[in-house]
Amino acid sequence: MTTLEVKGEDYIVQFDPDSVRVYFQGELSLGGATEYAPITNLLNEVAESEPHTMTIDLRNLVFVNSSGISMLSKFVLSMRKKTGVQLVVLGSNDMPWQGKSLKNLEKLLPGLKLEIE
Repeated sequence: MTTLEVKGEDYIVQFDPDSVRVYFQGELSLGGATEYAPITNLLNEVAESEPHTMTIDLRNLVFVNSSGISMLSKFVLSMRKKTGVQLVVLGSNDMPWQGKSLKNLEKLLPGLKLEIE
């Protein structure tokens, strides 16, 4: 695995190989798929190693724009091909956007395990 971290002015996305967990923090308001490519690449790299369980932890992601939601949605859709990987998404009730937006991910990947606390 080459990339363990993607950092911007207002955000950080880190991969913890021990827990196979990708942590998102801050505010993601990048301009389209090109700017989201490093994050997409990190997520795809983790998924390609075909771990038994892969967790995306969004509990500390304060804001994400529509391009970021689109990037997450496309990644979740791509996980349909990885039938041996259990995708877990962690969200927080403290972040108003998460309850509504993250529930839509379950529609894209019926086996997705969504935990909003």
